Amino acid sequence: MIDQEKINRHAFLKNLGLKGAALVAVYCAGNSLTSCQNDSAVTPLAADIILDLSDSKYSALKANNGYVVLSSQNVVVARTGTDTYVAVTLICSHEQRREITYRSGEFYCTAHGARFDNTGKGLNTEGKKGLTVYPTALNGTTLTVKAA
Repeated sequence: MIDQEKINRHAFLKNLGLKGAALVAVYCAGNSLTSCQNDSAVTPLAADIILDLSDSKYSALKANNGYVVLSSQNVVVARTGTDTYVAVTLICSHEQRREITYRSGEFYCTAHGARFDNTGKGLNTEGKKGLTVYPTALNGTTLTVKAA
């Protein structure tokens, strides 16, 4: 037979409370030290991307502040001014989500609100790591997003 010490309910809960609090503190500290980010998710373009701006699928690029998402290449292209285009990665540097759009003259992640200017510089805490920007070149109606 096992010899067991009897304690009252109050002592049991008090003892459990200290151990439980310590366990929660260790768990929370451990989680805050691990990253949920995948810093290797942004990869350079393998090759130049050629866009024929006369193609209707790129019609959003006919107007300033218009943009298109090239999902298969993980690129967002925005028209920032007359004959001026900026291409950035679709993958947000905050949590590696593929949710970058262009609005009100800046790139924006719809997941957590990270904001970036047209040079890729972060404009708030969520955007502090910046975005990868790819060079563009316009020749007539052909826009080239250049591999870095």
